[in-house]
Amino acid sequence: MMYRNTKLLEAVRAFPCTNCGRQDGTVVAAHSNQLRDGKGRGLKAHDYRIAAMCHTCHAALDQGSKLSRAEREEMWEAAHRKTVGLLFEAGLVKVIA
Repeated sequence: MMYRNTKLLEAVRAFPCTNCGRQDGTVVAAHSNQLRDGKGRGLKAHDYRIAAMCHTCHAALDQGSKLSRAEREEMWEAAHRKTVGLLFEAGLVKVIA
């Protein structure tokens, strides 16, 4: 079963791009493109495997031919870690004690 959370997807729109730092109104939740994260043909990864990215960085990630596969994976993973940190700092994700 895929995890979906529209509130989480909307929340990251307020963040700067976690790859380049832009805050240009185009930041969205860029889902992982990895099979291990639930990505499949015509199916996005789980909504908890996202990174806040602007249109330019998201396009470079998904359609970019300037980056190798390894570079795209590294770019997304770094942005994902920053996004998770921002979600916790904003109080949008709670730690279960």
